[in-house]
Amino acid sequence: MQQLTTEYCWGWLWNREGLERKQRSLINIAILTALSKPHELKLHVHGALRNGCTQEEIREVILQCAIYCGVPAAIDSFRTAKEAIDTFEE
Repeated sequence: MQQLTTEYCWGWLWNREGLERKQRSLINIAILTALSKPHELKLHVHGALRNGCTQEEIREVILQCAIYCGVPAAIDSFRTAKEAIDTFEE
């Protein structure tokens, strides 16, 4: 599974043209919020910060998800994102 993830997710997909890494990060935050996957979300919030996303952009994506994916999912994601931001080390 790790080989598949590394080759396709972190290799092929993230290195494609068409979207900047920052855009891909914001999309992943939205998807992981919709799926209620806090562990993965925390990792992707760290990645988003490394890819140049601001805390405000991350907040806005999660707020957008609150309306379309549900408030409970967004509340969990805000909690997870705050924890990720608080523990982020560049």
